[in-house]
Amino acid sequence: MRYILHIADPGYSSWSMRAGLILARFDIPHDLVIHRIYENPPLPMQIGLPPARTVPVLVAPDGTVIRDTLAIAEELASRHPDLPLWSADPALRILARSLAAEMHASFTALRSRCPMCLRVAYDDVPVPDDLAADLDRLEVLWSDALDRSGGPWLAGEWSVADAFFAPVAARIAGYGLPVGPTAAAYATRHLQDDAFVAWRVSGLREGADLHETVYRQPYPRREWPKEIAAKR
Repeated sequence: MRYILHIADPGYSSWSMRAGLILARFDIPHDLVIHRIYENPPLPMQIGLPPARTVPVLVAPDGTVIRDTLAIAEELASRHPDLPLWSADPALRILARSLAAEMHASFTALRSRCPMCLRVAYDDVPVPDDLAADLDRLEVLWSDALDRSGGPWLAGEWSVADAFFAPVAARIAGYGLPVGPTAAAYATRHLQDDAFVAWRVSGLREGADLHETVYRQPYPRREWPKEIAAKR
């Protein structure tokens, strides 16, 4: 039996990416249904699973419909207790859940000023105070988590927490955002992870060139980086 994951354009939809990476990383059988963000009919009608109006939406093999990435992660963990979506260590599990929840609810400036785009990368992107504050918070969270867990991922082994920060690594890479050595190394780990690379390949192939329209940015372009250099 397979899950069905409804997503939007993989090159741009960061919440779709989070759910997709969880399913891919833990080898949970699933099929993707890709919808278009800015095409008719509107996204809720494309999904066709009311009251769902945004993606991702996961349909379980028994027909249960799960909305919201955090709810999807928690339900998958409940349905697959044999898989380490969260760490078995209680302290690291609490750490990972706290990190995922903060990402789910915060980082407004980073989201709004640097929408995720896996197709192009930019140089000379300005960093106003609100964006700088979000980057400073990332430094604190990632350094603390890696110190506590010993790495290489936030809670030791790859977990839901890392899925939630994968699009942040994409934003750091795509906009050349200034981060310190620890954050740069952690973000690079994402860029070189097989599941991330496969998702980006899908993002390059699927959907419209929204980076030339809706997501177009007024900055000089450069090649997509394979690793991130520290800028602090």
